[in-house]
Amino acid sequence: MTESSFDFRIPRWEQLPDIELYSDQVINYLETRLGLFHLDRSERILTKAMINNYVKQGVLKPPVKKKYDRTHLAYLFVICLMKQVYSISDIKIMVRLALGVAPIDLSYNEFCIVLEESIDCIFNNKIYIDEDSLGKARHLLKCATQSYANKLYVQITFLNK
Repeated sequence: MTESSFDFRIPRWEQLPDIELYSDQVINYLETRLGLFHLDRSERILTKAMINNYVKQGVLKPPVKKKYDRTHLAYLFVICLMKQVYSISDIKIMVRLALGVAPIDLSYNEFCIVLEESIDCIFNNKIYIDEDSLGKARHLLKCATQSYANKLYVQITFLNK
């Protein structure tokens, strides 16, 4: 993968499966969509134990009858990407702040958009300009996603990971 060919897209809320999935299906789904962007290749992106820990830590709601829905998937996309830069407790706080501004579907889609913009800017040497006046929540999201994008860029471009 070269800098100029880097094209990162996360499924939007509407594109997430609208059927409930078992943990093995969730793990496969996330690994398929995020495998290329997982920074630490020596570790799995997601395991059953990780999911259980996220539930125990209160960052992810428990499954219903061992099945995970679209909301769980959205949370797990955010967790799996951002845990490469932030602690789970930090992610929990940031998610709570985002959900204080907008419902899950809008917050998740905003995360996808801002993360993709951050990655595009970093990999294409562009300045990230936000047309909107940055509210506190969007500024936090922009900073958080840029930290992930910066780490991804350094690891792919200079550390050959």
